[in-house]
Amino acid sequence: MTSTALTRLALTDFRSYATAEFVLDGRPVWLAGPNGAGKTNLLEAVSFLIPGRGLRGSSLAEVGRRMPGEAVGRAWAVSVTLRADGEETRLGTGVEQAGASRRVVRVEGEPAPPGRLAEHVRQVWLTPAQDRLFLEGAADRRRFFDRLVFAAEPAHAAHVQAYEKAMRERMRLLTDGPPDPAWLDALEARLAEAGTLMAEARARTLSALAAEIATRGERPFPQARLALTGEWEKLAGEGAAFADIEARLARALAAARERDAAAGRALTGPHRGDLSVIHAEKDRAAAECSTGEQKALILNLVLAQAARLARAQAPSPILLLDEVAAHLDARRRAALFDEIEALGLQAFLTGTDEMLFEGLSGRAQGFRVEGSGLAAAP
Repeated sequence: MTSTALTRLALTDFRSYATAEFVLDGRPVWLAGPNGAGKTNLLEAVSFLIPGRGLRGSSLAEVGRRMPGEAVGRAWAVSVTLRADGEETRLGTGVEQAGASRRVVRVEGEPAPPGRLAEHVRQVWLTPAQDRLFLEGAADRRRFFDRLVFAAEPAHAAHVQAYEKAMRERMRLLTDGPPDPAWLDALEARLAEAGTLMAEARARTLSALAAEIATRGERPFPQARLALTGEWEKLAGEGAAFADIEARLARALAAARERDAAAGRALTGPHRGDLSVIHAEKDRAAAECSTGEQKALILNLVLAQAARLARAQAPSPILLLDEVAAHLDARRRAALFDEIEALGLQAFLTGTDEMLFEGLSGRAQGFRVEGSGLAAAP
C-alpha cells in the first residue's frame, strides 16, 4: 500500500473562500461549524484533486467565488502538497480566467492533463446528496457505483465519457438525420467497445466489493448483497469473452435503431442498468429499509471500497465524509472512527457539532469553520 495524505491545502477564490491555507499532519481531519460556514466547500476543493467535476458535480464557473454583481465565478485555484510514502508532490488545479470551461492541472508546477491526477490521488466520498440513493432513479445509483469503480480503475471515467459521447452522436443521427448507415455502424462500434469496457469494470468492482463486504460481518454496519441488473454487466460477471459482449452489444444497437429513433433515447446498453442492494440480514431491498439502515448500508459500501483500495498497490484513498457522523449512533460512529484509523487513511469529516468528533480525540486534527474562516481546535 502507498500511504497517501495531504499535508497542505490552499484555496484561492474557491466558493466562499477568498483565500485559505492550512497545514495537515496526515491524520484524519474533522471540520465543525454551523450550516453555511464553508465546511462542504473545503471537501469539494479536495475532490477537485482527481479528474471530474468534484463531489457536487458542479461546472468550473460555479465554483469560482462571486461577489454581488459578478455574473460568473472568478478564476480559482486549489493547491496541495501530497505525501506518499515519505515523498512529497505538489499538485494544483483551477481555471486561469473567469468563466473558463477547461481547468488547468499542474504537477510539480508543470502543466499536466487531468488524468495525471489519478496517478497521485484516489478518493471515495459520501455526501448528503446520496442519502436518497435507494429512493431515486437508477441513474443516481449508476453514477454512485461508477464513482466506486473509478476509484479503483481510473480509466473507467474515460470509457464512460467515450460511451456517452458516441451515444449522443448516434441519437442526433437517428433523430435529426440523415441516419447514414455507415456512420451509425462506426458509432455503434465505438459504443460497443466502450460499453463492454464499462460492463467489465463494473463487474470486477462488484465482485471485489461483494468479497470485501463478506469479511465485514463483525462490524456494526449492515451487510449488503449486491447485484448489477444490466444485461451487459451480467454477461461480464458470468465470464463472457470481451469480443462476445462487444459483438452482441453492437448487434443489439443496430437492431434498435428504429425503436430508439421513435423513443428519442437509446433503450439498450450499459447506461440502462441498475445497482441492486439487499439488506442481507433482513433479506429486504434497501429501498424498503429505514432511513438509518439505508445510510448505514451506503456507508458500509464506501468503507468496503476504501478498505480494499487501502490494500491495493496504488495510492491509498482519501475519504470525504460530509455530514455522515451526525446520522450514526454512538456505536457506529465509534466503529467508523476506529476503522478509519485501522486502515491508516486520511479522512475529512464534517459536522455541525464538535461533540460528534469526541471519539477522534488525539487521533485526528480538528478545525472550527465559521464565516469561511478556519481555526484549529485545541
